[in-house]
Amino acid sequence: MAGLFSRLFHKKKPQEILCAAVVPAAGSFTRMAGRDKILSPLGEQPVLAHTLRALELCPYITEIVIVPRRELIVPIGQLCRDYGFQKITKVVPGGESRTHSVLNGVREVSGQAELIAIHDGARPLLSQEVLERAIARAAQCGAAAPAVPVKDTIKRARDGVVEATLNRSELFAIQTPQVFQGDLIRTALIKALEEGAELTDDCSAVERLGIGVALTQGDYRNLKITTPEDLAVAEALLGWEDEA
Repeated sequence: MAGLFSRLFHKKKPQEILCAAVVPAAGSFTRMAGRDKILSPLGEQPVLAHTLRALELCPYITEIVIVPRRELIVPIGQLCRDYGFQKITKVVPGGESRTHSVLNGVREVSGQAELIAIHDGARPLLSQEVLERAIARAAQCGAAAPAVPVKDTIKRARDGVVEATLNRSELFAIQTPQVFQGDLIRTALIKALEEGAELTDDCSAVERLGIGVALTQGDYRNLKITTPEDLAVAEALLGWEDEA
């Protein structure tokens, strides 16, 4: 553990940064009206193709491991061949939870890259700026994630009754990629699973170790597709970007 934490503050020059990417894509599609969100068309290509292309184009990323549901391994493998992605090294089955799935992918990373970026397969509009900022910051401090300020007023409620109005200036929506020093995220995920922690993102696993996660500038366009409405918004944003 001492070696792990001593490396968190070892700064890397940009040209020295090597980062693997793990793409969890094993989520259910219960809110997508029966459609699988990562293979749904967005523009003229599947959602996942957009996601993988953003990672493929990043000069810091050396390898990509995809973690889908078992029944999607073959079609996703075919998708990777059809679109000629060169950095895909493995497609491995997901587990019973997001944490299991991410750890499955992290364990398949070759070890050549010191950093691991975990990016949702259903976030197809990731920009190079958001991606590179998170990677560069993680290279400096060991753990980083993009975030955007929340736009709405957030209230905490119990049984349908408001208990408190939270200070919006202190609230952020966390996006992916969430980027970590490799040994750190492996240790954090294993510990979370051993202790039965229920996590909704990977930063939470690291936070449980008492390690802070640096926030970088995210982008409201970097949305996660969860519902048919999200897919419609992504379509509109994609068309808007093409016209810009």
